[in-house]
Amino acid sequence: PKGTMAFTGKYEFEADENYDAFVQKIGLPSEKVEMGRNCKIVTEVVQNGNDFTWTQHFPGGRSTTNSFTVGSEADMETFGGKKFKATVKMEDGKLVADFPNYRHTAEISGGKLVEISTSSGVVYKRTSKKIA
Repeated sequence: PKGTMAFTGKYEFEADENYDAFVQKIGLPSEKVEMGRNCKIVTEVVQNGNDFTWTQHFPGGRSTTNSFTVGSEADMETFGGKKFKATVKMEDGKLVADFPNYRHTAEISGGKLVEISTSSGVVYKRTSKKIA
């Protein structure tokens, strides 16, 4: 069945909540903590049915791309650059992935990309506005 194309677009970081508590919880190195703080990450999503290409462009030209198909195991890379395998699921219109030390969800809500990562009870929320 063809999924909705709801996720396709380019989104720019707008706001986040609980960043410090979350990166501390997942053990992000301090130089990466500073780099990621209020970082104007641009997230580019291409959705074709259940196939996704999810790219995060960081200031300074670095980018990370994860390609995955909903329901199939894929090779992924974390925020901190660790490589791992994960199966992304679709639950109630949200993409859900279990990363090595946190659970990540992404959804389109009110035209914005809302991403929530949860690790041992610490909830980190990042909102990005659509720019293309």
